[in-house]
Amino acid sequence: MTIVVGITGGKGGTGKSTVATALACELAKEHKVLLADADVDCPDDHLLLNIKREFHSTVEQRIPKWDFDKCIKCGLCGTVCKTNAIVSIKNKNPLFIQAQCNGCGSCVLKCPVNAIGWNKKDIGTVFTGSNHGIDLLSGELKTSEPTSEFIVNALNEVIEEKKSEYDYIFIDTAAGTHCPVIAALEMCDVVYAVTEPTPLGCHDLEIILNLLKRLKIEANIVLNRSDIGDKKIIHDLAKKFDSSITAEIPYSKEIVKQYSHGEPITNSDIIKIAKELVEKIAKELVEKTAEEMIKR
Repeated sequence: MTIVVGITGGKGGTGKSTVATALACELAKEHKVLLADADVDCPDDHLLLNIKREFHSTVEQRIPKWDFDKCIKCGLCGTVCKTNAIVSIKNKNPLFIQAQCNGCGSCVLKCPVNAIGWNKKDIGTVFTGSNHGIDLLSGELKTSEPTSEFIVNALNEVIEEKKSEYDYIFIDTAAGTHCPVIAALEMCDVVYAVTEPTPLGCHDLEIILNLLKRLKIEANIVLNRSDIGDKKIIHDLAKKFDSSITAEIPYSKEIVKQYSHGEPITNSDIIKIAKELVEKIAKELVEKTAEEMIKR
């Protein structure tokens, strides 16, 4: 059975990608592992692992297309466009700004004479690669495109296709709680939120813990750079959300050096997390399976 592990966090720069790549490398020593870089606005896992990405597929998004022979120049399509991708002036053909369109379809539904149909545009790319025993899946949004969650959805489709080939799939999400993060987390069986013991880290961790609570996903915490600030604020927050701090990783020049050279992190704390993760997930899986059998 494949276990999908999410690595996330409300704040950028806490070490999500460092933890995700390190755990993937450690587990890949004995298991078949896929790492999906779902931070599609700024993917960097391939850099951390020194992987040369190869083209897998293009991601397309639907966009409206006008039949100006049918168009009555009423201007209604522009009134419902929330991204301001349509500039319409009554008695003139609408002007369409393709880069701003998110494909919602409001204009198609609003048109009283069915003069608007569908076309497509390329919005990003899915890449693959491998190194250190890990298979990498990486998505990247084209510059200026507004809908990064579509790239994450494309990654999810590939993950579903390949899921049975792996023991563990790690999904490295973007920072924050916006749509592409939610799209990535929905795939996960267990999630680890990476944070740091600072006021900013605590504030943004609370945001992501609230999201995970809404999604009904168990939240575990990895406290990175645990010796740089006040750990108590993170421990207090963990108690508030009934979450556990799985591991504390102190600041390490060794990690910084390996990180900057595109080498897998071999820090003992990371290795410890990986081993605990295997044991924890195995235990939770057995308990979950038992509960489901009882319900049946």
